[in-house]
Amino acid sequence: MVTPRRGELLGFATAGLLAYATDLALFSYLRGPAACDPITAKSLSFAAGCTVAYAGNALGPYRHTRPRGLRPYTVFVAVNLAGALVQLFCLTVSHYGLGLTSQRADTVSGAGIGMALATVLRFWGIRTLVFRDEGRVGSWTG
Repeated sequence: MVTPRRGELLGFATAGLLAYATDLALFSYLRGPAACDPITAKSLSFAAGCTVAYAGNALGPYRHTRPRGLRPYTVFVAVNLAGALVQLFCLTVSHYGLGLTSQRADTVSGAGIGMALATVLRFWGIRTLVFRDEGRVGSWTG
C-alpha cells in the first residue's frame, strides 16, 4: 500500500477546507436568511463545495496527474455524492430521527459530524479512484 505524502495530505486538506468553507457558508445562509429546508440547503451547498473541491484538487496536489476525458470528473462527483449521502444521513437522523431541529443542530450534524465522516471516504475515493495515475504514485514530493 502506498501511503500519502505530507504534501498530498496538505494539498487535499487545503482544497477540502476551501470546499468546506463554501459548503458551510452557503448551508448557513440557505438554512437561515433564505429559510430553505435542511435537505435542500445541504444539497445545494454540497454542489458548490464539490465544484470548489474538484478545482482545488485538480490544480493542487494532483496537478501532476494526467487524467483524460470526463471519467475523472464523473468519478469525482460519484465519490463526493457518496460523501454527501453520509452527510445527509447524519443530518436526517439528527433532524428527523432525533428531533434536533435547530439550525445549530443541523449544522453540527450535517456540516460537522457528517462532513468529518465523509472526508475520510472522499480522501480514499479521490486518491484511489480519481487521481490515480501511475505518474502520481511516489513521484509527487510536495
